[in-house]
Amino acid sequence: MSRPHADPGLQPERTSLAWGRTMMAMIVASLLFLRWLPAHGWFTVILVLVALATSLAIYASQRIRYSRGAAGLHTGSGRADVGAVFWTSGAVVALGALGIYTVLFLPL
Repeated sequence: MSRPHADPGLQPERTSLAWGRTMMAMIVASLLFLRWLPAHGWFTVILVLVALATSLAIYASQRIRYSRGAAGLHTGSGRADVGAVFWTSGAVVALGALGIYTVLFLPL
C-alpha cells in the first residue's frame, strides 16, 4: 500500500489517532452503561446504543477524513471536519442528558 504523503508524522496521522481515542472512549462508555442495566432497567440500552452508534460513525468516516487530510497536505488547503465535531459533541451532550435522566429520575 502506498502512502498518500511522505511524512508519516504529519497532521492526518495525529488527527486519526485522536478520532481513534474518541471512538475507544465511546466504546468504554457504552460498556460502563451496561453496568447500569440491573439497577435502572432497559432504558440504559438506549445509552449503550447511542454510544456504540457514535463510535461506529467515527469508525466509518475515518478513512474519508484521513484521505481529505492527506490531500490537504498536497494542495496546501486543509479543512477541519466541523460537521463531525458538532455531531460527536451533540452525541456526547445527548449521552450526558440521558445519563442524568437515568440516575435522577429512573427508580432503583
